[in-house]
Amino acid sequence: MSLEKNKAIIRSFFEALNKQNLALLDELMAPDYVDHSLQVRGLESYKQFYTMLRKGFPDYHETIEDIIAKGDKVWVRFKGTGTHTGEYRGYLPLIGKKFTLAPTGKKFTITAVAIWRIVEGKVVEKESGIYDLLDFYKQLGVIEVKGFPEDVS
Repeated sequence: MSLEKNKAIIRSFFEALNKQNLALLDELMAPDYVDHSLQVRGLESYKQFYTMLRKGFPDYHETIEDIIAKGDKVWVRFKGTGTHTGEYRGYLPLIGKKFTLAPTGKKFTITAVAIWRIVEGKVVEKESGIYDLLDFYKQLGVIEVKGFPEDVS
């Protein structure tokens, strides 16, 4: 696969998610897809995760800001936006706590960088995903950041 074809596959992946065309994922992703950052194994499990995400944020949309390919990997810096109008089941990784959040009506923007691996024209793995979850949960009102004491230098 050429680097441009690998980038085109990831662009199609983003487009399918933005249009909520989960059937297209069958063409783009391997059945045994693994997402290490979301701790999801299998294409069907990923579809279930994404369906749950859309219940909480029906207008969720991701925009690719930068895309780089090398070998079988594609790096993407992207921005996600949405409005929390449905129930959302979340996870706070720093404290290992799962929670359910009733709709807040709050809008959010999240930035992320992720690395996908493509084999024989299929997305097989998201090796890494770095999301600004602290800011995301702060925007939803799940956590409050009070700042530093005045004497910290």
